[in-house]
Amino acid sequence: MTQVTWPDGKRFAFSIFDDTDRAALDNVPQVYRLLRDLGFRTTKTVWPISGQSQPAVCGGLTCDDPAYLAWVKELAADGFEIALHNVTYHGSRRDEVRRGLDRFAEIFGHHPASMANHTECDDAIYWGEARISGIRKGLYRIATARRNRRYFGHLSASPHFWGDLCRDRIRYVRNFTFSGLNTLSSCPFMPYHDPDRPFVRAWFAASEGGLCTIFNDTISEAAQDRLAAEGGASIVYTHFGKTFVQGGAVDARFVELMRRFSRLGGWFVPASTLLDYIARQRGIHQITRRERARLEWRWLRHKVAMPQS
Repeated sequence: MTQVTWPDGKRFAFSIFDDTDRAALDNVPQVYRLLRDLGFRTTKTVWPISGQSQPAVCGGLTCDDPAYLAWVKELAADGFEIALHNVTYHGSRRDEVRRGLDRFAEIFGHHPASMANHTECDDAIYWGEARISGIRKGLYRIATARRNRRYFGHLSASPHFWGDLCRDRIRYVRNFTFSGLNTLSSCPFMPYHDPDRPFVRAWFAASEGGLCTIFNDTISEAAQDRLAAEGGASIVYTHFGKTFVQGGAVDARFVELMRRFSRLGGWFVPASTLLDYIARQRGIHQITRRERARLEWRWLRHKVAMPQS
């Protein structure tokens, strides 16, 4: 793939994609204050509407909470991207998905540029075993046997179908997560279109960082220096609502690493800004089945080591 050069002489590009699980006003604003003050602008997902029942596993505040919504709007005004994590914390039928998408556009004045599937949502699109192809599906089923479930957002016969809405309203959807900070090295094709999954305009990958300790390992000093030397691009997936804040304080090691990172001459922008820039430089890649098989094998190896990815 064509090497990407970053604007304004920046050495590398870096972003964070924060899934909103367990996000509340006592555990995530502290993290975003730190990011803002250090010059990072990243991506925070939201649930635009409250669910009709309690979350089965992992909930959090939604945009129906006035105080939380006011804070999220402040983030957007400060230059953070607000993205989607499905429309609420449990599965939704098509009419509820449409209502959630309409509510997002009403709140923020535009459709979400990017999204990530929430594992507890039946309406997740091309998720579960639909993420992968061919013989690798069987290996996936074995790796996820304890929590294997089906998802229906891309299946036109399902009441959870909303693939056409995704295609028409959202530019980028996250799929594979890999170890290693340089996401573009792990997935050199991103952003890419997959003809076998036509309801997503373009896919992107992420680097592993679901919990604070894992995030810190991914952005270690050595990893930061490698990313800068390689001139790469990183989008680290995480949940700031899980383990980053304890007793009201942001994890000290995370603070130390992010302060160091901020001084390395990176381009610190939201995920969709980064993906738009790559797409302008070299277009949306049309991935071949052989190229996708390479990604799938690499991801399956990571999935065995990191089952939640």
